[in-house]
Amino acid sequence: MDITKILGGLRIAPTHTAPLYLQLANGLAAKIQDSTLAAGTKLPPERELAKLLEVSRTTSINAYRLLEKRGLVITKVGSGTYVNDLSITNQQTTAMSWEQLFTPQYQSPLSSILRTLIATPTANETISLAAGMPDPAFYPLNIIEKALTSNKYPSDAADYGYIATEGYLPLRHSLANWQGQFGIHATADQFLIVSGSQQGLYLIVKAFIEPQDYVIVESPTYLGAIQSLEASGARILTLPSSDRLNLELLEDYLIRYRPKLMYTIPTFQNPTGRVMSLQDRQELIRLAAHYRLVIVEDDPYSLLYYGQQPPASLKSLDTYGGVIYLGTFSKTLLPGLRTGWVTAAQPVINRLAQEKQHVDLHSNNLSQMILHICLEEDSLSKHLAFVRSEYKKRRDAMVHAIRRYCNDYMEFTIPEGGFYIWCTINSPASTTELIHRAAAAGVSFVPGIAFYTNGTRSNEIRLCFVTHNEDLLKEGIRRMGRILTSGAANGTQPTHTAGLPII
Repeated sequence: MDITKILGGLRIAPTHTAPLYLQLANGLAAKIQDSTLAAGTKLPPERELAKLLEVSRTTSINAYRLLEKRGLVITKVGSGTYVNDLSITNQQTTAMSWEQLFTPQYQSPLSSILRTLIATPTANETISLAAGMPDPAFYPLNIIEKALTSNKYPSDAADYGYIATEGYLPLRHSLANWQGQFGIHATADQFLIVSGSQQGLYLIVKAFIEPQDYVIVESPTYLGAIQSLEASGARILTLPSSDRLNLELLEDYLIRYRPKLMYTIPTFQNPTGRVMSLQDRQELIRLAAHYRLVIVEDDPYSLLYYGQQPPASLKSLDTYGGVIYLGTFSKTLLPGLRTGWVTAAQPVINRLAQEKQHVDLHSNNLSQMILHICLEEDSLSKHLAFVRSEYKKRRDAMVHAIRRYCNDYMEFTIPEGGFYIWCTINSPASTTELIHRAAAAGVSFVPGIAFYTNGTRSNEIRLCFVTHNEDLLKEGIRRMGRILTSGAANGTQPTHTAGLPII
């Protein structure tokens, strides 16, 4: 049996709404189920299958993984992938075949990384330099307790029932007043309270993006944004990472593709920590106004600065009403409140509220009441001053440790705010290999590939410096240094490289 002829007949259509890996998996499944591919048949390695069908290796890997979940193939370590014996499988299977009933789902090799980072950010046995989570020791529980016992709490029992999808009205008023001091002038009806800014991003994508629509993002950028946009079927245009915004490339995109929107984190960007200059912000607003481009400004970190205050937000510079602003309390107060907000033109808020209504009706009342009182009593200012001081010490401790233990193997720029140090690794080892070594040594980080679209290769990693105290940060970096040193001793000497493969 010439398996290449059988597989060569599979048709994968890039223009189809279903992801390529799902088309490939379904095509292979059909040939397995009609016995064209008999039980025990060895399938080509992922790389050969990708070459044969002219798809990416990621596509073939994901197709094989899905077939394995369905019980149609089995993987033998060191041997390869084989067609499973369905007669035996069917006899052994008594549970529901859930995977065959689910609707098609976006999936990438790193699709579960965000959930994993949140689920185990501070395991006792591991020093996590991965998850972007504030230190629980700094959670301002005294502020929360004070708010809970405040006589400003509503006495009307109706406030504890269903409320407007847009959110608790007093909180929207207090947010409007609070944002006004940062130059963002909006009325209460221009706010939507969401269950974390991630939900806000999801609602924006749901409301604006259809399959094949073009969107612009920075490269690298927040992995949650990449996942939301790719899952929607958007075509992603990237602006390469640089100290200056590439306005010429941006305008070329605007002229040639007429993108629906641009997603950006202009202040202490995740993952690079970069800050868009005031001049670039003004030029971006000018271009966006001219071409009627929607800008989604994600702003989790601007209040966490460790030197000079950053430039004015894009929303405060907005001259045409096209900036949609995403804010959150997860980084400045505590993530467990699960409360963020969207500030935008009223028609946008109305549409997003309709989308939110289908998800959860409205966000948590109690969290909104607590935050309203915190804003009314100006409880945030003192807490922000405290965490800025402490996180600056931790940033400096990590910088010192990198220079001491990893100086020959890491290059980085000291961020002026935010949570992260973005490092380029000068090592012969791939980031995948480093992840495995780091896990064995009890330390974790996020590989740079997670922040790029389309599986772009990267020899970068993101390190979070706010979750642990200075001693643990130093120990974590010391372990990283031992890993990098041992890797260099077992391989070639450190070298500057444009990119190392993740797999």
